[in-house]
Amino acid sequence: MKKSAVFLLVIVSVSIFTTVFAYPESAKPAASLITAGEVVSLERAVDIALRSNPLIAAAMSNTDINRSRIGQASAAYYPQIDLSAGANRFSPESSSSKRNGEYTSNATLRQNIYDFGKTSTQVNIQELLLESSTMDFSNVSQQITVAVKQAYFSVLQAEKNRDLALDVVKQFQEHLDIAIDMFKVGLKPKFDVTKAEVDLGNARLGLIKAENSLKLSRVNLKNAMGQPEAPDFKIVDILSFKKYELALPEAVDKAFANRPDLKSLSIKHKAAERNIELAQKSYYPSVTGSATYTKAGDNLTPDNSWNVGAAITFPLFSGFLTKYQVEEARASLRVAQANQDTLRQTILLEVQQALLNLHEAEERVSIAELTVKQADENLSIAKGRYNTGVGSPIEVTDALTSYSNAKTAHTAALYDYKIAQANIEKAMGVR
Repeated sequence: MKKSAVFLLVIVSVSIFTTVFAYPESAKPAASLITAGEVVSLERAVDIALRSNPLIAAAMSNTDINRSRIGQASAAYYPQIDLSAGANRFSPESSSSKRNGEYTSNATLRQNIYDFGKTSTQVNIQELLLESSTMDFSNVSQQITVAVKQAYFSVLQAEKNRDLALDVVKQFQEHLDIAIDMFKVGLKPKFDVTKAEVDLGNARLGLIKAENSLKLSRVNLKNAMGQPEAPDFKIVDILSFKKYELALPEAVDKAFANRPDLKSLSIKHKAAERNIELAQKSYYPSVTGSATYTKAGDNLTPDNSWNVGAAITFPLFSGFLTKYQVEEARASLRVAQANQDTLRQTILLEVQQALLNLHEAEERVSIAELTVKQADENLSIAKGRYNTGVGSPIEVTDALTSYSNAKTAHTAALYDYKIAQANIEKAMGVR
C-alpha cells in the first residue's frame, strides 16, 4: 500500500473515532420528536417537553445524586478492606546478614460494630433528601408544563392576530378599490383614494409585525418544548372560552395538599431535624473491630503475622466542634421552618392572584364578545354609507380600526383566561 493511501486511511479512522467517541452524548444534536407539518396538541407538546427539556435532565440527575449519597452513607455498614505492599532494595548489601532487600505486605479489615445509630441516621437523612429531590423534580415538571402552555397559547394568539391583520389588509384593499372606482366616475375626491392608500400601507405594516410575532412565538414554543431545531408544525386551536369553576377555599386546600415544592420543603424540614440528632451523636463513642494479616521479611528470613482486635473510641474533647455542629443544625432547622412558612404565604398569594386574574379575564371575554359584535355592525354600516356615497373615508377607517381593536382585545382576553387557568392549576399543584 502506498504511503499516501495509508495516510488517508489514518485520517479517515481518526475522523470516525472523533465523531463517534470524542464528544459526549449531551453534545450531540438531539433527534427531533416532531415531523414536518405534524399537528401537535397541547398534551403532546407538554409530553415532548417533559421528555426533552434540558431542565428535566438536570432534575433527574439531581435525584440520581441523592440516590448515590444513600449508597455512600450505607457504606459504613460494610467492612472496609485495605491491601498494601512495599519493597526496599539495599546497595551495597549488608556484609553481616547478606541482605540486599526486604518486602512487606498487609491485608487489613475494619468493621464498624456500633456507633449509636450515627450511620443509620445518615442513611435516613439521605433517604429524606432523595424524596425531597423527587418532589423538586415534580415541581420542575410543573414549571415546564406551564411554560409550554403559555408558549402554546401565545402561538394561537399570534395566529389569530395574524389572521386578523390579513383580514384588515383585505378590507382596506377593497375600500381602496371602491374609492378608485368612485373617483374615476367623479363621485369621490382624490383625497379618498390617497386616504385609502395610506390606510392600506399602515395595514400592511401591521401585517408584517403580526407575521413576525407569530414566527417569534413559534420559536419560543419549540424552545419551551426542548426542540429548538424541530421542523415547522401545526397546533390545535383550543383558544376558546370554557368556564372554569373553582372557589378560593377549594383552591387553597388543593394547593397546600398537592404543591411539590411545599412537600419538598416539608421533607427537608424533617431532614434538618435528623441532622440535629446526627450532630448530637458525635458526643457518643464508637466501637470498631479490626483484623490484619502481615507478610514481611527479606530474601533470607520471611515472616508472617496476624492480629485481631476491637477498639472503643470516646471523644473526650474536640475543641467544642460537636457543640457548634449541633448549634448549626438547630439554626438550619429554623431556616427550614421559615422557608416553609414563606412558601405557604407565597402559595396563598399565587392562588389568590391567579383566581382574581381568572375572574377578570372571564368578565373581559364576555364584554369583548359583545364589543366585537358591535364593532362588526358599525363597520358594516360605515362601509354601506360610503358605498352609497353618503359616508366619509374617515368613518370607514375608524370603523375598521375599532373592529380590529375589538377582535384583538377579544383574543387577548381568551389568551389571558387560558393563562390564568394554567397558573391556577400550577398554584394548586395539578396538571
